[in-house]
Amino acid sequence: MLTYAARLLSMTTAIAITGVSIAAAEPSAELIEAAKAEGELTTIALPHDWCGYGEIIDSFKKKYGIKVNELNPDAGSGDEIEAIKANKGNKGPQAPDVIDVGFAFGTSAKKDGLTQPYKVSTWDEIPDSAKDADGHWYGDYYGVLAFEVNKDIVKDSPQDWEDLLKSDFANAVALAGDPRASAQAILAVHAVGIARGGEPGADAAKKGLEFFKELNAKGNFVPVIGKAASLAQGSTPIVIRWDYNSLADRDTLKGNPEVDTVIPKNGVMAGVYVQAISAYAPHPNAAKLWMEHLYSDEGQIGFLKGYCHPIRFNAMAKAGKIPAELLEKLPPAESYESAIFPTIEQLEEAQAVITKEWDSVVGANVQ
Repeated sequence: MLTYAARLLSMTTAIAITGVSIAAAEPSAELIEAAKAEGELTTIALPHDWCGYGEIIDSFKKKYGIKVNELNPDAGSGDEIEAIKANKGNKGPQAPDVIDVGFAFGTSAKKDGLTQPYKVSTWDEIPDSAKDADGHWYGDYYGVLAFEVNKDIVKDSPQDWEDLLKSDFANAVALAGDPRASAQAILAVHAVGIARGGEPGADAAKKGLEFFKELNAKGNFVPVIGKAASLAQGSTPIVIRWDYNSLADRDTLKGNPEVDTVIPKNGVMAGVYVQAISAYAPHPNAAKLWMEHLYSDEGQIGFLKGYCHPIRFNAMAKAGKIPAELLEKLPPAESYESAIFPTIEQLEEAQAVITKEWDSVVGANVQ
């Protein structure tokens, strides 16, 4: 199992391994008591079929008896940030306690004073390159962008980004979010720019925007947010989305239709998502306990069950704590070998260009 795990982890060369000991620490009795006294937690943008969150939320509620208010499951990272800003003085269930956002959104949220620091008990096993030194945000899982394909409609799946421009895929290709607010969609634009030879950052962002301008002009781009339902219905038979979402849809749809998950040959974009606690969290102790749950062995394996690579994967694999049957359900390790992990500076640079220029360059209002 560990040999396979080591091969699978070839994609993480850009993320340094920090320590291999598996922390067995449990949340303190004081934290558990304080969280239970608050009685509830408010999350946002956590669809149950995203990274195994449905099971993770259920296990948290069952373990601690804390009510979970779930806001806007289909929100993008930008929407999560706006929800904090709009509810600074709100102590009710419309104010998120925690957020799960794309990497670049974590750093900007800290700069804007929207987060508060907290270091989980397994802190040392989170790579330094995937966490804020002060504990304001830290990576929870990662995946790579893939093409999710409805095989009942698309007989020959696209194998690379340029294939999407073929006339065979007229009115077929959708993003899984709004590129003006969704980290997933922003990274898709960034990825195709890299595939076209752009340097990660602003250069790739501009090349990616030009690609989507072409895709839209050819009539291949569908300006709606692609989901499992739209894929199955055939309105968006090709959706550019995280590999873990596509694999989860494959299981959920159970062959109706058959789903193909294709990791492109070039521009394999890896994306780390991060957790943070709102600086204005109405339930700060429940938020801290939620973080402890996510970064425990149980929570991290919960992410892997949802086909996401948990951030503590390296340490847990070295300790033999990753079930072999979960590894075998993932795409071949070779598919991930060329994955690119842009730096936070490159991500912020690309995000600024894409969110600002999407309307003027591409001219497709994604809804």
